[in-house]
Amino acid sequence: MTHELRVQAVHQVTDRKPLPPKMPQRLEALWATDVFTLSKMQASLPKDVFRSVKQTVQTGGKLDVSVAGAVAAAMKDWATSKGALYYAHVFYPMTNATAEKHDGFISVQSDGSVITEFTGKVLVQGEPDGSSFPNGGLRSTFEARGYTAWDVTSPAYVMETDNGVTLCIPTVFISWTGEALDKKTPLLRSIAAMSKAAVRVLTLLGHAEVAPVNSSCGAEQEYFLVDAHFAHSRPDLLLTGRTLFGKPAAKGQQFDDHYFGAIPERVQVFMQDVEERMYRLGIPAKTRHNEVAPGQFELAPFFEAANVASDHQQLIMTILKMTAKKHGFVCLLHEKPFAGINGSGKHVNWSVGNSTQGNLLDPGDTPHSNMQFLLFCGAVIRGVHKYGPLLRAVVATASNDHRLGANEAPPAIISVYLGSQLENVFKQISAGQPESSDHAGVMDLGVATLPVFPKDPGDRNRTSPFAFTGNRFEFRAVGSNQSVSGPLVAMNTILADSLTWVADELDSKMAAGADLNTAAHAVLKEVMDKHSNVVFGGNGYSEEWHTIAAERGLANLRTTADALPVLKADYIEELFDRVGVLTPVELESRFDVYAEQYILAIEVEAKLVISMAKTMIYPAAVRYLSELSSAIANLKEIGIALEQETAEKVAALTKSMTDMISKLAAAMDKHDFATPEEHMQYSSQTIRPLMDKVREYADALEAEVADDFWPLPTYQEMLFVK
Repeated sequence: MTHELRVQAVHQVTDRKPLPPKMPQRLEALWATDVFTLSKMQASLPKDVFRSVKQTVQTGGKLDVSVAGAVAAAMKDWATSKGALYYAHVFYPMTNATAEKHDGFISVQSDGSVITEFTGKVLVQGEPDGSSFPNGGLRSTFEARGYTAWDVTSPAYVMETDNGVTLCIPTVFISWTGEALDKKTPLLRSIAAMSKAAVRVLTLLGHAEVAPVNSSCGAEQEYFLVDAHFAHSRPDLLLTGRTLFGKPAAKGQQFDDHYFGAIPERVQVFMQDVEERMYRLGIPAKTRHNEVAPGQFELAPFFEAANVASDHQQLIMTILKMTAKKHGFVCLLHEKPFAGINGSGKHVNWSVGNSTQGNLLDPGDTPHSNMQFLLFCGAVIRGVHKYGPLLRAVVATASNDHRLGANEAPPAIISVYLGSQLENVFKQISAGQPESSDHAGVMDLGVATLPVFPKDPGDRNRTSPFAFTGNRFEFRAVGSNQSVSGPLVAMNTILADSLTWVADELDSKMAAGADLNTAAHAVLKEVMDKHSNVVFGGNGYSEEWHTIAAERGLANLRTTADALPVLKADYIEELFDRVGVLTPVELESRFDVYAEQYILAIEVEAKLVISMAKTMIYPAAVRYLSELSSAIANLKEIGIALEQETAEKVAALTKSMTDMISKLAAAMDKHDFATPEEHMQYSSQTIRPLMDKVREYADALEAEVADDFWPLPTYQEMLFVK
């Protein structure tokens, strides 16, 4: 029966035709049509109201709540003209997912008639349940009040589905007692703190006019597509996002033929549909291509302000999943859906800048003489060295543990790659005075018809978790299923701390009589003397680097169980409190929430391993063993001696698997843990290895049991049947 379902699935997939692509529209006609942009505000608001809102959006000034009524009326008229009957305050709880509560514009009048109504008070504030979302003990079950508050810096939009149109308003989510229950509030605080410190440094450098500084983000999104007919036959994919069992196919990614290959027709139609939705929502999709593993793809948007980019990243994940369903796919955002081939990450490209000084991490043509760049880059180096374990902790999840350090993603050791040009400049700083920068040069291909073009001054290093890539840093350890908010909060916060230190040092040295240039070089030399250990340009996958990193005092936090307790460290608590991003209570709540999520994720997987092994794999093995044994016996009666090695091997593997299932089930019965840290280590060091052993025997059985007995769609089918 199960094999028949697999055969039917293969036929349904191979017979399926791609949905016809839509007639392409001009980008200008699509762009932000579903967004209540500043230009739409300007067309519908009184001039003084628009000026007030624009100033808040562009300069980060305080919102004048008195303008909310006019904005709400204009926003409602625009949304209802596009067919919206409901609005939703959209927020981002500590789940990596998006939450929304829908309310109707309907208002019943005394005579029984109805009108559409949306007031400024409703726009500014909402009230979802504050106890039913992860809160790490900030709210008791009986203390339910929580608030959403309008984030005017992230534009409202309408989300259109087959079921209708909804006005979506990005908001923060806080408790009745004022603590942040979400991912947006700390991000906004971190941007403000970083801007304050950056403006101070820029002012000390002599700039008379300094605009607020913002961080920018461009997050690459990797994902897998599996046909829904296969995915729906895999309980592990549906409930955990990854295959808990599965023998690798004979062909994987070893030929490197999928990466940047021709995009399958059905997938390209899906991508075009995704991109149209993104363009309508003002999300600047820039790149699409096949990724390394079969069935794996990537899209990347252009850089945006960090807060808007974070909101857009949440939308991207939603759009990918919604659109995949329409095209008969399931979109897998788990970091490691399939064993034996590359997993998925979300490389976060991060920089800082403003409208007056531009990109503050742009080295220019002569970085050795670009003091502004050197100070900001030096501040990043200092921050990553002092708080590298924090960067590891904010990407720590049960699913991301399958990638980090697995020779396909950055190692769990956090280091900074600068490239040969900048590494040489900072070595000159450490030795005394920087005097030169390596020139980029040109690439001459030796063929007259091919162009001569400039090459970059340094190569890229795909094994580095935190790499400088021309005018930004790329944080490559972020998981594909994660919100980018946590990493952005950490990067902004450590930069705010380091820039404050830079400003303090410059102030002190200049007050003692040093000129700006002398003071700045002294600051940079101190950075390199104390923090250059974090700079590494070699192979981050090598065992040699692990030895070198240990000698340099760099932490190697291999698992989430090792990394998350960093959030409870005194120096991390003091950092967030001093910079004004998270209070000690808010930070502790995040540790509690993420520790619980880690434990629960492994618990769900372990329960499913036991269930699938007992109810799907074991019966298939026993049925095959019974048929094989009968065939051997029947043939023996007529004088044909068939080898028994396969039957004995299947029997032994089945026995070993059931023994390991029993051990796993017994291990799951332990509940007396003194601390979350102890429980996480138990999940990491005891439960997960037992799950792996059950899988080891089950995957060996898949290699022996006849295909028409095997109950689960195989890797070969899921990854290669298009």
